[in-house]
Amino acid sequence: MVNKAILVGRLGRDPATRFTGSGQAVCSFSIATDESFKSRSGERQKRTEWHRIVLWGKLAEIAQQYLTKGTQVY
Repeated sequence: MVNKAILVGRLGRDPATRFTGSGQAVCSFSIATDESFKSRSGERQKRTEWHRIVLWGKLAEIAQQYLTKGTQVY
C-alpha cells in the first residue's frame, strides 16, 4: 500500500541545501498549509500545519535555485 499526499502551501524560510560525502545535493525546507473552517459556535477559524520537505539530487539543486521564503509550491 502507498499513501499519497498533495500539498499546496508557502515556504516558511529559504531552503537549506547541503551535499553528502559523495556530492549528492540534499535540500530541506518547511511548507505551511492553511485550513479554514467554522467552529461549532459558527466562528470562522484558520489552522496552519507545517510539513518538512526533503529533496535529493537534481531536484534539490533546482529547488535551491528557484525557491525562497514565501514562495507558493505544489
